[in-house]
Amino acid sequence: MRRQAPMPWADLPRGEVTGIDWSATGAISGADPYLAWAEADRFAGYRLGEGAAAKPQWLPIAIELHQDYGVQDLLLASDVKWLQVSKAYLQVHGLRFCTARAAKGFFKALRKRPALSAIIRRFELGLPVEEHTGPLKDPATPHSTPDTERPALDGKVLGIIDGGLALANAAFLRTDGLPRIRYFWRQDEFDGPHGPGMGRSLRARLDPVRSGPTPSVMGYGHELTAKAIRDAMDRFTINGAVDEDDLYDYLQFWDLKHPVSHGTHVASLASGPWLATARMSSAGHTPDMTPADDAASQAPLIAVQLDWSNVVDTSGGAMNVSILDALIYILNRTAPSAQVVVNISWGTLAGPHDGTSVLEAAIEQLIALRGPEHLQVFVPAGNGYQDRTHANKTLTPGESVELSWHVQPDDRTQSFLELWLGDPDLPEKALQDVRIEVTLPGGRALEALTTGNAGCWPSSQSPQLALVFPHRTALGRYGSCALLALCPTASHNPADRLAPAGTWRVKISNYGVHPVVLDAYIERDDVALGTHTGARQSYFYGKCYDTSGSIESFVDDPDNPTAIRRSGTFNSIGTGQATLSVGGVRFASSAFDPAARYSPRLPDPDATRLPQRYRVAKVPDALAVSDESTALWGVLGAGSRSGSAVRLFGTSCASPQLARARFDRLE
Repeated sequence: MRRQAPMPWADLPRGEVTGIDWSATGAISGADPYLAWAEADRFAGYRLGEGAAAKPQWLPIAIELHQDYGVQDLLLASDVKWLQVSKAYLQVHGLRFCTARAAKGFFKALRKRPALSAIIRRFELGLPVEEHTGPLKDPATPHSTPDTERPALDGKVLGIIDGGLALANAAFLRTDGLPRIRYFWRQDEFDGPHGPGMGRSLRARLDPVRSGPTPSVMGYGHELTAKAIRDAMDRFTINGAVDEDDLYDYLQFWDLKHPVSHGTHVASLASGPWLATARMSSAGHTPDMTPADDAASQAPLIAVQLDWSNVVDTSGGAMNVSILDALIYILNRTAPSAQVVVNISWGTLAGPHDGTSVLEAAIEQLIALRGPEHLQVFVPAGNGYQDRTHANKTLTPGESVELSWHVQPDDRTQSFLELWLGDPDLPEKALQDVRIEVTLPGGRALEALTTGNAGCWPSSQSPQLALVFPHRTALGRYGSCALLALCPTASHNPADRLAPAGTWRVKISNYGVHPVVLDAYIERDDVALGTHTGARQSYFYGKCYDTSGSIESFVDDPDNPTAIRRSGTFNSIGTGQATLSVGGVRFASSAFDPAARYSPRLPDPDATRLPQRYRVAKVPDALAVSDESTALWGVLGAGSRSGSAVRLFGTSCASPQLARARFDRLE
């Protein structure tokens, strides 16, 4: 039987929003491949409105500036008509990172104005949902003055960045009933659950009288002070008890109708009136219900409730912009002399994993500018250890590896695979000899692509798949990242474009003379707590990968020839040098294996098997309890209503406990 000729790729189209001709020579070099895909897909995956496609007027981006430039220089070289930055970024002197809202004129100016392109090193796209596609309120200008609208907190302050925080829960009140949450910033601007996969149109804007005014330092969202929270609680206090259901309805906190909320549970572990281990039991120890009397249980709190898009989009498309904004907000509400400990129980699976993503590099510089004694950031190590989302292989000259990427049916969200190649010491021309071949479910193959090229299939008018393979990428600083992006495999809307479900074979071949290290990461795509997005996690399949369920099957065998590795599966924002990543262990584990099944391990059992790319993080900095026992996963924390206790598992539960311990040790 004659072998079928490979099907050709179609060129990426000219972007309607940015005006970038993505098929032009060099257009994808140094760019964010997700932006190229979003424009090829006409932003269908971002659910900006009913139907398939939408055309946002503004895009949220995260920016890194070149050395010796600051945010003030960016403002002087740009125009507020097409680039808007929050005033908060002017408060940290020497900062080379910021977020912004960018209109079409920004992308044109970046191509036409050498003074602007000389300042901007790279930028990443944030998830453009609803309110983030509009301009900021009162953005920064070169003549903006420091903000004085709120007094800054001094001393020891605990920061919480998460989703769904029950701010009136008794766990976060002082003994006199006053809120310990001194400042609460909600990034949402619209009422009702909305975001990718929700299948809804925009609801009404939040009422600022009830949800609080927009903080002028940020230009979007709603802010509540401790006094505003207490006043609202008093409004719904009957016979000395707060009607929390009516209170949250009044404050328009629709996400707190769930009895379990991730942010509330995490915040209670970081600062609640009970210690997690005090509420656990084992065969020889009953739960100790003694209330905590540590510093964290009485600490002033600053909380940021992430935009709902961050909750429903587990791929992390909004995370870089939203978390960076959250951190800069916390720093704007604290004095430079304050000692701030921040917990961010959030993260994804894909990314460079070497600390060079825009968000990780920004966190690193914020810690350096404030000083480690004044700012510490804790993050979970991730829960994907058994999810088959990582493959690692050193491709010697002439060698190939074929990855079987299983994309599930009835997946109503997009799927992404990142192929990271190369190290700082590898000559750039070495990657020119790497080829990527994609074979669709059913056996039809597409033409091989080399670095510096991109394409979509079956056509630029109706793409189901795109492969973007730049020489350099905005997603990291070393090597290259090839992005393979797929449309959903199912939809309630018959007009939506769908990709075939099944096994996609991705072959990476090295035809050069230098060995090339490959790390392949499938992006997270599961269902977050309290959401119904229709997401289904894709994964790698290999006949040598051990799924037997025996004791030995939960760690990598160094002699197993499979390229699929548990080792290296790590939270994408937990790999920086300055943050502290936390893995999970069991409180009452067997002597054989104390590690939580889903958590990266310390030490790494696969440390000597295969070489990794430069500075790739594989092990957490520390461990904390995230499961009560081998049979009873999770730890107890606060539910959405006062007095309730719920059980959640994951390294999200380990991280706040270490943040709490560090806060208690602050001098």
